[in-house]
Amino acid sequence: MKIKTFNNNTMRQNIYLCYDAPSTGGVLIDAGCGEADIQALTAFIQENNIAVKAILLTHGHFDHIVAAEELKRLFFVPLYCHVNEMEIVEDPAVNLSALRGTSIATAADGTLNDGDVFSLGGTTLRVIHTPGHTPGGVCYYDKADGNLFTGDTLFRQSVGRTDLPAGDYNQLINSIKDKLLPLPDGVNVYPGHGPSTTIGHERHHNPFIGINSGFLLY
Repeated sequence: MKIKTFNNNTMRQNIYLCYDAPSTGGVLIDAGCGEADIQALTAFIQENNIAVKAILLTHGHFDHIVAAEELKRLFFVPLYCHVNEMEIVEDPAVNLSALRGTSIATAADGTLNDGDVFSLGGTTLRVIHTPGHTPGGVCYYDKADGNLFTGDTLFRQSVGRTDLPAGDYNQLINSIKDKLLPLPDGVNVYPGHGPSTTIGHERHHNPFIGINSGFLLY
């Protein structure tokens, strides 16, 4: 699987275009694009003849869905989120956009559950439900090539904040320890914000794993 990252937006939210070669089937992971991201993304997809099949959300906070409706229209694709995340993506008060004086909302065209598999052609992404940052937060795991897209669950040497509505610190840490840390050390971690890392690096250097203190990011 090939991965192209776009993050030219005010929240520095990483949007990942994942596509299979040679089938050229692809998906977008999250939709927090700014206008510059949309232009770059559209050009890249056209230049590489990528057939985008869907938008897969890691969770429904406004910074991850702000361009969801526009991307759905541009590429004529459905949007998926975890079944427990539907209220968040649909309600500006719950996805926190209302707190910023805006009204951002979208609707899922399909829902996902833990263990579901999405095929890009020769590559598959498996859904891992990792609640804590939000009730329906998920990660997407590409076992064949060792890639993990963690949204705001796990960052390089940090974890997602849990002081927002429906956040749960203990649940988040348990999600990471029980579902992500058992993965091989060499798995590449692509978070919702900030630089990439690996499971091995986080296992040895992330101060949040096993301790209830530190600095939370997004």
